[in-house]
Amino acid sequence: MQSTDNKKYDVVIIGSGLGGMVCGTILSKERKRVCIIEKNEQIGGSLQTFRREGVTFDTGVHYIGGLAKENSLYKIFNYLGIMHRLETVKMDEEGYDVVLFKDDTEEYPYGMGYENFKRVMFAKFPKDTEAIETYCKDMKRICDSIPLYNLREGEPEDLSAMATGAKDYFEKLTPNKKLQNVLAGTNLLYAGTEKTPLYVHALVVNSYIESAYKLKNGGDQIAKLMARIIKENGGEILRKHQVRSIDVENGTAKSVTLSTGEKIEAELFISNIHPAKTLAMTETDAIRPAYRNRIKSLENSISTFVLYLILKPNTFPFRNRNYYYFDETDVWKCTDYTAETWPYMYAMFEEVPEKQAEFAEAITVMTYMRFDEVEKWKDTFHTTLEENNRDEEYQHFKRQKAEKLLDTIALKFPNIRESIQTYYTSSPLSYRDYMGTDDGNMYGIVKDYNEPVKTMISVKTKVPNLLLTGQNINLHGVLGVTESALVTCIAVLGQEYLLNKISEANAQTA
Repeated sequence: MQSTDNKKYDVVIIGSGLGGMVCGTILSKERKRVCIIEKNEQIGGSLQTFRREGVTFDTGVHYIGGLAKENSLYKIFNYLGIMHRLETVKMDEEGYDVVLFKDDTEEYPYGMGYENFKRVMFAKFPKDTEAIETYCKDMKRICDSIPLYNLREGEPEDLSAMATGAKDYFEKLTPNKKLQNVLAGTNLLYAGTEKTPLYVHALVVNSYIESAYKLKNGGDQIAKLMARIIKENGGEILRKHQVRSIDVENGTAKSVTLSTGEKIEAELFISNIHPAKTLAMTETDAIRPAYRNRIKSLENSISTFVLYLILKPNTFPFRNRNYYYFDETDVWKCTDYTAETWPYMYAMFEEVPEKQAEFAEAITVMTYMRFDEVEKWKDTFHTTLEENNRDEEYQHFKRQKAEKLLDTIALKFPNIRESIQTYYTSSPLSYRDYMGTDDGNMYGIVKDYNEPVKTMISVKTKVPNLLLTGQNINLHGVLGVTESALVTCIAVLGQEYLLNKISEANAQTA
């Protein structure tokens, strides 16, 4: 375990998830001495990977949108200094995502690039071209109205998409129920429900329509590359250290106290963990009880059950696509499953083959699971630092779920069982243990178009040198969290200054 040696830093960042790593990289480039504190052995939060039988699995980053040279995420990663080192594989331009329904033999692919998207969708819905045209115009209009999403200065120009429900939008767009559900068919990307605002759908889906890539050898390369830059700039990353409290004196944060009792001082503190957990470890009258209670009362998104499949060689063709399957043609009610209807849906992601490019070597399949299904094991833990003390009943529970999920997958992929060499599983408990959320939620705080202001959280707190970042602040996902980190750093450096830095970095490499 690394020693803190009672050092003082310019910036202490709690949590090494993507938001914390982006903040650390940006501020270290500004010659600030950064210290990132991570409770787990592996850095990266949802960027983490693991290996089984020589195969690498992603835990959270199964593909990334917006990595084409003209896209915002490419420009941010290029400024950070990691873009040219990432091992990326462009997905199938004729259908990077494919939507499937149980009682429908058709496949509904998403073409990459808006013109291609329309062409491919027109072929499936020739009588609905006007609705598809309108949809594409609306998605681009909503995204263009948010300057920071496009790395421009300014405030959002059109807030109507924040107070509009995504499901309501699709119902008004077209009477064709199948088209409604196809266009919303990748809503596992944001755990879509009837509460979901239209802007969340637009910002998430737009980035993938623009360009969709997988990362060869896993998403943890993003965290590793940023860690290298932070260290090159004089920063430190303390793994296997857990923050117990944020120490506030006279209204200003002075230090963090670790579970070992050690203190680390800094001028600025950034928390990349859930705001409710941040406030729970911050004792100060500066943060009013009403604010604490509001943050604590916010609903978190649902969690997942994940099946990790290792395949026999040369048995399952690699299609370079993702599949989103639904038992019925209503993609908005998936989180309201019952024991009988589970799994109502799943998303299937093929890992990029490391050896034989024609055949898949591994597949990750995700479906929703509420934390209450594993509630009885909530006092057990299984991480690289804590011994597995989960009983055989838990293992039996996971096996039952895995077999039921495999039965559902086989409806569309009949050869799946005979192609499997081994499989592994994870539950909401795994997300809780490795991502640091109490309930293992996927995407942090639920955004609600009925109360858009209530679910928007400022990066600034009433403690002036304590800032927030991460998926709970603005938006989740790789692009969303990266831009949330920009918002946090803008609070330190200024919007004009930081955006100019990004622009200059991309001008130099154009």
